[in-house]
Amino acid sequence: MGSAMGPEEGAAFIQEVRAFVRARLPDAVREKVVNGVQIEPAERRAWHKALYDRGWVAPHWPLDHGGTGWTGAQTHLFTETLAEEGAPDLGVFGFKMLGPLLIRHGSDAQRARYLPPLLAGDDFWCQGFSEPGSGSDLASLKTSAVPDGDTWVVNGQKIWTTMAHEANRMFALVRTDRDAPKPQMGLSLLLLDMDMPGITVRPVILLNGKQHTNEVFFDNVRVPAENLVGAVNKGWTYSRALLGAERISIARIGWNRRQLAHLKRVAAADGASRSPLLAARIAEAEIALIALEAMVVATLERARAWEAPGVEANMLKIKGSELQQRIAELLVEVAGPRAVPFGAGGGDVGQGWVAHAFPSHFYARVATIYGGSNEIQRNIIARSLGLGSAA
Repeated sequence: MGSAMGPEEGAAFIQEVRAFVRARLPDAVREKVVNGVQIEPAERRAWHKALYDRGWVAPHWPLDHGGTGWTGAQTHLFTETLAEEGAPDLGVFGFKMLGPLLIRHGSDAQRARYLPPLLAGDDFWCQGFSEPGSGSDLASLKTSAVPDGDTWVVNGQKIWTTMAHEANRMFALVRTDRDAPKPQMGLSLLLLDMDMPGITVRPVILLNGKQHTNEVFFDNVRVPAENLVGAVNKGWTYSRALLGAERISIARIGWNRRQLAHLKRVAAADGASRSPLLAARIAEAEIALIALEAMVVATLERARAWEAPGVEANMLKIKGSELQQRIAELLVEVAGPRAVPFGAGGGDVGQGWVAHAFPSHFYARVATIYGGSNEIQRNIIARSLGLGSAA
């Protein structure tokens, strides 16, 4: 599977993936994913095991580290077909961010300790980056790590930490040099166990009423010195590649394609598709998706080589997150008053997608914020074009 595929081979590969999903993924789990309902940890673990048993759990990793050896195009076809079919997302933090980072910059001991349980589904990782006052301006973070013998002593706070309440491990960006000439030059990357003494996780409930994100507090947490990834004070360099991988993943081509198909089905069933204005807006979303996928494909090999991404990643983050919001809004429009969870006709329990349209719409609002707000992404693009402020 290492060589490029022609159209026929690609179509056959997609059918193989679809058949696998339909045979191994329970309909009830798929229904949850399609309707935007949060799946249970046990359901995610069961799907992880199915992929692991098939050898498909880390398709973009090198073959000698448990990957598939596929090309970037094959990996794209695979991951987006899974999303189209309603397969649960195993999370970007472990497989798309930490795993490739350890393969490239981790020690032999770190790879031996962390990669096998990540592949097997025994470990679930979260990302400790954002802090109060240091979100999109990540270089200003204050959580400190001070060396003390053979440990780092960590103090501070992270916020908006996705799935920290379910994760058993975290990779965290911390400040190891307060006197660095530039704030970016004093950051390092540490690996932590979430059950280390001094770590406290508190929920942050979002507009959809669910616990996706958390606050995490560090009170004199002692982290073994060997848990430092790469070189001390090089965390900013590593984080750029990590954030690039996250921003590319936010494009969510397969997810957007699945939701767009869902939108077209329900609009046709409700007769809403007869509205010229709605039909035009759906067509605009489909055109935007085609353009977005073309840009994703153009970045695949660069991402596979784990190179620091260019502004393409920032562009993908903007357009992908905005498209998610656009489709979520259109679904609410099609549902109309039935989508409102109160009042006459509200929360139509007869149609699952209607009952979840508003919570999904609320959750989609965060897409333009996480991974670096879209305002910050536009600033980065502007600077790359020499359009920075003259002040």
